[in-house]
Amino acid sequence: MIKSPRLILVLLTGLNLFNYLDRLVVAAVLPKIQEELGLSNLLGGLLETVFLVGYFATAPLFGSLGDRMARKWLIALGVVVWSAATCASGLATGTLSLVVARAFVGIGEASYATLAPTIIDDITPPEKRGAALAWFYVATPVGAALGYLVGGFVEARWGWRSAFFVAGGPGLVFALVCLAIAEPARKLATEKANMLRDLGTLARFPLYRKGVLGFTAYTAAIGAFSYWAPKFLFARYALPLKVANFRFGIITVVAGALATAIGGKWADRVRSRVAASASGDVDGDTVKGLLRICAIGSIIGAPLAVACFLAPTANAFFVLVFLCILALFVCTSPINGVLLRAVSPELRASAMAVSIFAIHLLGDLWSKPFVGYLIDRLPIEGAMMTLPVAIAVSAWLWWPRRDAVPAA
Repeated sequence: MIKSPRLILVLLTGLNLFNYLDRLVVAAVLPKIQEELGLSNLLGGLLETVFLVGYFATAPLFGSLGDRMARKWLIALGVVVWSAATCASGLATGTLSLVVARAFVGIGEASYATLAPTIIDDITPPEKRGAALAWFYVATPVGAALGYLVGGFVEARWGWRSAFFVAGGPGLVFALVCLAIAEPARKLATEKANMLRDLGTLARFPLYRKGVLGFTAYTAAIGAFSYWAPKFLFARYALPLKVANFRFGIITVVAGALATAIGGKWADRVRSRVAASASGDVDGDTVKGLLRICAIGSIIGAPLAVACFLAPTANAFFVLVFLCILALFVCTSPINGVLLRAVSPELRASAMAVSIFAIHLLGDLWSKPFVGYLIDRLPIEGAMMTLPVAIAVSAWLWWPRRDAVPAA
């Protein structure tokens, strides 16, 4: 059995890396898929939409189950499903088979993304939770970047189908290792699973609502940005797809990992200051401080995103996008801390699940095909300008305007 908190964190972080590699490999090879299967940009965006439908539609189910039973079995099942479906994406013979495969990738990833953060929260001391979540979520930009890098590298040598085989295979091994995790003791929800009841209960936590609403606007922007970035570089600057994927991937790794680490340290600093102040509402004041970090990142990131899409050269775009990612990914650890700490402990798996449901249903479910629709009708830089608007909205929603917030 794996009992060491550090080893459990390493295992779950490694899985999170493959989680995002699987998601972004589609973006890396999308022009080649479109070319072979004859997909418009709108249909290209809908490939991600069907993934998200499978993802967010099943997340509440996994959340309710995860509050009531052993989570490692649900995680292992999810990893097997998403890995097999990723491999099946490479076997697609047409649009329908590819769409079905991507939907099952979403279903499998819903289990893992919902439950893994709750295990990390349970095994980590309060003063180190920001850093632990930062390590876990640093796999988001690294895995996304590897999706671009692996997809671009493999496609150039063996074709786009092989990229899916390389992305999906390792997860099948990780699934078996998950079963060896020794889950920490915790309070389980006693009522029978009821997703509508859990949703109503969570909606009564005001700071949780605030976190989810801002996260929805943020996800709409980040999801479409990451999905269409290689296409933007390919279309606007005539960069070869291999070069666009490599450069954007490297920048995402470096800036995203650095920003996630900064956000985790910043979050722990807020927690320490709140604890030292001996406030009567430690969790509430901590959550407000974490929301403020998220808002600051979006306030800086929105104008940088505008500058990215107006950049006259590819090199200028890469400099600006590094700074933009640095600002936006600061919120990765803090916002997940908000979702976990703004609700009662026995509802944390459901809180993660409901947030996944909301941010994708109202966020990047529609933003990716919407931007694809605009690209079919407008200059691509004009279509991408919708994204800084969504980033600015996230800052407005997150900012704690009425309540005092501890200094960060």
